[in-house]
Amino acid sequence: MASEFDLIERYFKRPVDPSLLGGGDDCALLSVSPGKRLAVSKDLLLEGRHFFSDVDPYLLGHKALAVNLSDLAAMGARPVACMLGLGLPTWSDVWIRAFADGFYSLVDRYQCPLIGGDTTRSQRDIVLSVTVFGEVDDALALKRNAATVDDDIWISGELGAADLACRMLSGELALQADWLAATRGALEQPIPRLDLGLALLGHAHSAIDVSDGLLQDLGHILTQSQVGAVIEETLLPMHAVIQKLPIETRRQTTLGGGDLYELCFTAAVSKRMAIEHIGRTLNVRLTRIGQIVERSGLTVLDAARNEIKALPDSYDHFKEPA
Repeated sequence: MASEFDLIERYFKRPVDPSLLGGGDDCALLSVSPGKRLAVSKDLLLEGRHFFSDVDPYLLGHKALAVNLSDLAAMGARPVACMLGLGLPTWSDVWIRAFADGFYSLVDRYQCPLIGGDTTRSQRDIVLSVTVFGEVDDALALKRNAATVDDDIWISGELGAADLACRMLSGELALQADWLAATRGALEQPIPRLDLGLALLGHAHSAIDVSDGLLQDLGHILTQSQVGAVIEETLLPMHAVIQKLPIETRRQTTLGGGDLYELCFTAAVSKRMAIEHIGRTLNVRLTRIGQIVERSGLTVLDAARNEIKALPDSYDHFKEPA
């Protein structure tokens, strides 16, 4: 088997803008434009927790970068560069080439060159660590602490598909082949909403990407902005398959389900027409699901506008299994 240096040279040594690098030095050198700030985010993906061992390596390469680019999208940041940490128990030419091609498909699409990283042999499972760098307008950056009372609450895309696919693949729910075929792409090939994040600058007050569930991630905005929210279950944009589920399972996937990487954001009522225009221009479904209120806490109303008391739990990496 080739060495780690051969692995890097063969699969992850592709041309980049010389201004981003120190010519093979120990660190990469980055610059940002005047009036901008550097946005940095890192995510870990672990085999058996964030992806299944039989995942298509091309899709895994795509997702490894996509989930980090989603963090930049939530800030309204433009990608500048990325770094990759790769721990493999073993590897084949076919597997690593497909992974690299999937990773570089987003590098090229979003102009986010790979400028460094590290590789090592892991004990048993695949371990991925990606860091992304972006630049964002200092005055317009979307933050979690800027939601304002009476803001509309919006969500991009549809809810539930990725969570349902994950539950079927893990055996938590009975596998139905047609349902899995319709939802697995949302789990394994998420689309980072970078164009949307940039378009929302100057329109949205706050934003977050939904990686751990709508209730939990919206809750982060509420906590940091010191406000509350009311959302309406009938307004939630669900994947068509989710509508076929029993109500409790449907609520779990739409309200508590993670691995979504859609943007949840708040904006003034006066921005409705502008945001609807952004959705049409980008061909992205944008749905108003509720409103920011002064009182603390998050209330979900059912079809009869009664409060749903038993809300589902969201994902917690350190929660002990039941």
